Amino acid sequence: MLSAGLYALRKRLAVPYTSLQLSLLGLIGGIIAACLIVLFRLSIEFIQLSFTPNGIFGDISPYIIPSLPILAAVLIVIIADLTGFKNYRLGIPFVLHRIKAHYGNMPFGNAINQFFGGILALASGFSVGREGPSVHIGASGSSWLGNWLRLPYNAVRTLTACGIAAGISASFNTPLAAVIFVMEVVLREYKIHIFIPVMLASSAGSIITQAVFGQQSEFAYLSVFNLPVNHYPYLILLGITLGASAYVFNTNLMRMMRTFRHVSIFPRLLFAGVITALFGFFVPEALGDGTSAINEAMLSPTNIQLIIILLFSKLILTWVALGLGIPGGIIGPVFGLGVLVGLSVANVIMLFDPNIQFVSTFGVLGMAGLMASCLHAPLAALVAVMELTRSADAVTPAIIVIATSYITSAQVLKNRSIFLQQLEYQKLSFQTPPVIDVLSKTGVLAEIKTNISLIEYRSEQDVRFHLKQAKDDEIVVVSIKHGLGTDYSLAETEPTITGDASKIKYTPLQTLDTRTTMAHVYEVLEDQRDGAALIMSTDGDKVMGIVLWEQLHTILMKRYALA
Repeated sequence: MLSAGLYALRKRLAVPYTSLQLSLLGLIGGIIAACLIVLFRLSIEFIQLSFTPNGIFGDISPYIIPSLPILAAVLIVIIADLTGFKNYRLGIPFVLHRIKAHYGNMPFGNAINQFFGGILALASGFSVGREGPSVHIGASGSSWLGNWLRLPYNAVRTLTACGIAAGISASFNTPLAAVIFVMEVVLREYKIHIFIPVMLASSAGSIITQAVFGQQSEFAYLSVFNLPVNHYPYLILLGITLGASAYVFNTNLMRMMRTFRHVSIFPRLLFAGVITALFGFFVPEALGDGTSAINEAMLSPTNIQLIIILLFSKLILTWVALGLGIPGGIIGPVFGLGVLVGLSVANVIMLFDPNIQFVSTFGVLGMAGLMASCLHAPLAALVAVMELTRSADAVTPAIIVIATSYITSAQVLKNRSIFLQQLEYQKLSFQTPPVIDVLSKTGVLAEIKTNISLIEYRSEQDVRFHLKQAKDDEIVVVSIKHGLGTDYSLAETEPTITGDASKIKYTPLQTLDTRTTMAHVYEVLEDQRDGAALIMSTDGDKVMGIVLWEQLHTILMKRYALA
């Protein structure tokens, strides 16, 4: 009974339509991901609170700070060595690759590196964000659920997207921005049957985060005021500056990666630890994921000297940490840098127009503009600012800044998404042909034909007999057992020159399991553009049905007819 129920569930999830089953699984996947992120965050706080009651780097003794990042770098290398250095591919770019090329299946070794490496990196003050580990850990937790249930790969991909949304939501308590980020950056499409489960997972991440850490946001001190219209030209100037800043940031981050590409992992991470320790000794406020820098800058928004020091320090520390391979995310540091750039522009404008008001608003808008330009995620940046500030007054000014910065960065300076640049640098595939992209959304169980007659080959006469006895829509499959296993062929009668249907045509069949998608069928049949794929059970001991080449055309015709 359980086996029959699981098969019915898998068959239902193979169809790319909204379903109660997929929505519930997305919610469960989001809960699993959120619990992992809560454990991740509590581990970071436990380590930080062991050094200072407030968990703030500026309150730690200046003699302890230099030892933290160096010790963390050594421990990260030890963990990478124990799990295998081949598993040291982490963060959002790696997740994007696994989503696109491997249906969101996340290797266990990479997740272990990301979980413990991320804890060490963030707790010791490296300038990395926690959203990178959160995305990776959340994706791993929800994808493991799909693999445990042996769901079709198209459903596993959706569950992975749910885990990513729950991870981001649990990190920043921004459920809507998490949904938009998944659709805009990760999946790069808006589909209702995916949208609903992702929304449920994201809401689960937010609820669980609030239950553990409270409803108070870490960015509660960010405030946005309704700017007068005469300030809008300044917003255009801010947007242009942010677009140029995004180009400088992305270009130099990639230059840092290429410069040290031939250096082994231990000296790279150790060097990152030494540089972080050096800056942390003099400017401890620049350590961490960007929260400390934002807090210090917003408390003294007109202290241009402090802002410039923080900006320079944060920029160097972020390039070093991310460029040399410290496990962490980029969004947190980008938030901090965006605030600092925004406040710097506001202070420059004040030199020419002392009547300028609401300087802190420029800092918040800078956060949105730099995120949009660096990540190529303008809508996610807009929604993130709205949720972090809990203010609708930010919408119009943020749109102006985001649009200006994005156009400056992408169109004028030809700056590309930092994620795509990292994927290309690591030689990780992300782009797939349109045909594969369409077919990968449908599992073979959605199109499987079960009207087959499976016979063991004994003689030509026996096969001919079964073909004559077969019904009009029945498909005859012949199995031939040998020492290495079993080969399967599709048996069909075809007319001879005299017109007698006496000749038997045998077409060898490729075997796939029930978790595969129609894209897998296309890949195994692409060369001959004919025939069929035999669908086996997940353990490979039972024939479940068959999928014909002609069925691929039906799916593609429906897809492009609807488009």
